[in-house]
Amino acid sequence: MCVPGTLETVRERSEREGPPRVSRRVALGAGAGAMTAAALPAAASADGRGRFRRREKLVDLSHVFRHDFPTFPRAPASSVSTAVTIENQGFYGQVWTIWEHICTHMDVPAHFVADGRSSPELSLDELVAPVVVVDISERVAGHPDTVVTPDDLARFERRHGRIPRDAVVAMYSGWETRADSVAAYQNMDSGGSMRFPGFGNDAAEWLIERRRIRGIGVDTMSLDHGSSTTFDVHLTVLRADCYGVENLRNLKQLPPRGATILLGLIPWNEGSGGPCRAFASV
Repeated sequence: MCVPGTLETVRERSEREGPPRVSRRVALGAGAGAMTAAALPAAASADGRGRFRRREKLVDLSHVFRHDFPTFPRAPASSVSTAVTIENQGFYGQVWTIWEHICTHMDVPAHFVADGRSSPELSLDELVAPVVVVDISERVAGHPDTVVTPDDLARFERRHGRIPRDAVVAMYSGWETRADSVAAYQNMDSGGSMRFPGFGNDAAEWLIERRRIRGIGVDTMSLDHGSSTTFDVHLTVLRADCYGVENLRNLKQLPPRGATILLGLIPWNEGSGGPCRAFASV
């Protein structure tokens, strides 16, 4: 878009032709294309005319990305500005300055491990996985920095069956409802410590050693509980060459097991993780 004359050409054509018009045929074709793309990660079937019909639904697990999403108090600031506008240049675009670990995002091994794999080194197969959801929301009201324990995992398996190998194990706490408020999401106590739930290190070790999981996920800003100062869960998970996904939402809409998670991580060069579009096929 920086070729000489581009701005003038776009503006002149926009003024000459006015708003774009979409024919019924193009609209139907675009809808069919979108349906086809959406059907790829889930079971689907085609009718005699090549149209795909979904047999499953998709659940969006990502928050809307915004530069002021709650994060750790001393994390690098993110910002956004409008670089060009349709009124002035004929097209619209923004410039973002981001901290890799803001909003719904992934932590890859390189985030905590000096020789750990970076974002481009994760295979596509690793970004599609069975997902199970461990619900600890009942404990959160009275104990906001409660953690997922091995007992929670044993109880889950008694009710729902064995956690599959290569799964992503997600904690549902209901914390996502606080995400519109930095103060509520951080939940600082009088001593300056954040109070929110996460995984316990014993549970992380149990999942890695006994179930050979691919990663863990949380609906809070950290794999570790809020008052942690040692980040043991981060170290345990990332040193095991697994990954973590933070700031998930809508986990309550998933069954305890049987869904598939898809993680659209951008392969940032030498990335320590990064924002991703997370969704599930149910």
